[in-house]
Amino acid sequence: MLFSSLTFLFVFLPIVMLGYYLMPAKAKNIWLLISSLFFYFYGEPKYLILMIAVICVSYVFGLVTEKSSGKSRKAALIASVIINLSALIFFKYTDFFIRTVNSVFGSDIGLLSLALPIGISFFTFQAISYNIDVYRGDVAAQKNPLNLALYVSLFPQLVAGPIVRYSDVERDLRERTHTLEGFYYGVRRFIIGLAKKILLANTLGNLCETFRETDDKSTLFFWLYAVAYSLQVYFDFSGYSDMAIGLGSIFGFKFPENFRHPYVSSSVTEFWRRWHISLGSWFRDYVYIPMGGNRVKKPRFFLNILTVWFLTGFWHGADWTFIIWGLYFAALLLIEKCIPQKIKEKVPSAVGHVYLIFAVLVGFVIFNGNGTSGMLYDLKGMFTSAYPACTDTTLYYLRSYAVLFIAGIIGATPALKIAAEKISATKIGSKIFSVVEPIFIIAVLITVTAYLIDGSYNPFLYFRF
Repeated sequence: MLFSSLTFLFVFLPIVMLGYYLMPAKAKNIWLLISSLFFYFYGEPKYLILMIAVICVSYVFGLVTEKSSGKSRKAALIASVIINLSALIFFKYTDFFIRTVNSVFGSDIGLLSLALPIGISFFTFQAISYNIDVYRGDVAAQKNPLNLALYVSLFPQLVAGPIVRYSDVERDLRERTHTLEGFYYGVRRFIIGLAKKILLANTLGNLCETFRETDDKSTLFFWLYAVAYSLQVYFDFSGYSDMAIGLGSIFGFKFPENFRHPYVSSSVTEFWRRWHISLGSWFRDYVYIPMGGNRVKKPRFFLNILTVWFLTGFWHGADWTFIIWGLYFAALLLIEKCIPQKIKEKVPSAVGHVYLIFAVLVGFVIFNGNGTSGMLYDLKGMFTSAYPACTDTTLYYLRSYAVLFIAGIIGATPALKIAAEKISATKIGSKIFSVVEPIFIIAVLITVTAYLIDGSYNPFLYFRF
């Protein structure tokens, strides 16, 4: 069940909200747990048992880890991590490994063709982080299995993140405050995220699909595709994060921010501090720092960066293009680390910004390549004269999508947010906003609903993750 579906918006969510607010405080978690398990069952009936198994493993080993000491404590942690990672690796990467072996050795091992459980990359990482935090003593093991089950399965962030740490919601699982302000903020944030997904990401995705299908390509069209996909993936990912954060607020949970306008960055380092923050911090805290981080000799530091970004790319999908994408950004980060700070400070921010945008466009073309051959095909179209510089077809789509590109570029910056804050900071502006904003939010919801009823293009990028 997608957040951007009529079934979720007008059947599932209203029923869950109504039941939640009618329930006494002691029953709210149980209601949310039942709703979350149903949400997952609706999309993946046969894999519900997998999620329950992950919950049970995390719960049991969390208790064992807390009560153990020495080698037994470490063994409990290692066992929980191996079991959870085994599930992720089996379902997500088995066919990748088989294809690689077949390619290298010329064998003909049959693929398992397993359906990827929705959200497995997110909820297994959450379960692993819980067990590690218990081992480190950062959090106490959860004694109530229902509360831990709710943490792992909570539907707002189940299928698309952000990757929520147990420490982020530990208190909220025990007791939460519900205010009208928090509810309104959640509704507003959810609808804004929904609009980013439906009105911007999906429409840009439609152009990307058109690009793939047409035989009348040009160099300019390849670059238009690069811009369109980079904006699509941003509005899709950040839109889902907005929806998750909004839903969390509706039910009294405070989820961490996941995107902070990454396209305004002036370096790749800054970009990754703003993009998919919860994933970056997960790899930093549970892989990079335990390996020694940057407090090691340069060769080991380089290895740490390459390892983390190899895993980051591999986390995104079972294809060499994702690994190449991760190593591509690892190389850029290492280059930036090797440049003396004095030289960096002399580079105008505008130059750094142009470099960042160029690097990201190339990176997302690699990311979205249809296999390595498709990736090379796209890069060839961008950087060689294999195609005409421009065609009438390209100009047609450029004119047709010009307004959308402008809206997407502006929407990817904090410009609108800053303008709204400045206006609402004034006495008159505050009064106007109190009236106009609710009307605007309702109008956006009506517009989005019209798009969904019309049966518009509505892909789910997270099937790959």
